[in-house]
Amino acid sequence: MSKRSFPASSPARVLLSALAVLTLAGCQTTSLDDVTGALGGKSEPVAKADARSDLDALRERYRAKPGDPNIALDYGKALRETGQRAQAVAVMEQAVLAHPNNRALLAGYGRALADNGNFQQAFDVLSRAHTPEDPDWRILSAQGAALDQLGRNEEAQQYYAAALKIVPDEPTVLSNLGLSYMLQNNLPKAEQVLGRAYQRNQRDVRVRANLALVLGLQGREGEAEILVKADLPPDQAAAKVAALRQVLAKKQQQRAEK
Repeated sequence: MSKRSFPASSPARVLLSALAVLTLAGCQTTSLDDVTGALGGKSEPVAKADARSDLDALRERYRAKPGDPNIALDYGKALRETGQRAQAVAVMEQAVLAHPNNRALLAGYGRALADNGNFQQAFDVLSRAHTPEDPDWRILSAQGAALDQLGRNEEAQQYYAAALKIVPDEPTVLSNLGLSYMLQNNLPKAEQVLGRAYQRNQRDVRVRANLALVLGLQGREGEAEILVKADLPPDQAAAKVAALRQVLAKKQQQRAEK
């Protein structure tokens, strides 16, 4: 596959950055996984106080046993969840150097690289985390998400298709695929795929954010606002609506500048 990459100011990167505002409005940190659900995992951010407490405990365990791969994996995850992305990359890199064939570590390292904006390197590392004989749908989806960040949407869609052969109608993969179509401005197709994801998991904040955005981009802002406000307290609902309007304004500005 091609190794072509796009500059940081590409429309795909700008829209994904704006989408992070909508997905985690009011939260402290964002990552590739938070925006797209690339490797499954949490659908709501970890509470800040809990994450800090876990981090302190894991730091002590890591210092006592820096060569333990399981501790390194947990520590790297805790660093990511508290926004310390460069440190997470450093910890995971050392762990992979010590255990180069540990697939769980390779997956965690790739995830940390993606969080830190190293999308091409993340894709390459994730490619080492599984084999064609033993594919992992979460890693395939994460590879697709990294390719979308690089502007390589058609390649990304091949990885999502491969993941969906393993887990048909998995909502996190469908959400990523819908976002990929959105980045290509194929909004009807994006809505169709995201609608399937929403039917499978109506409570996933990332799925709802993606579907709301594609509705808004088609001029159906009322439907989009109802979707993002559902089941939220009034203050959080207002924040989500404000974030949605901000993302739509960014997209309209992009169109005007073309």
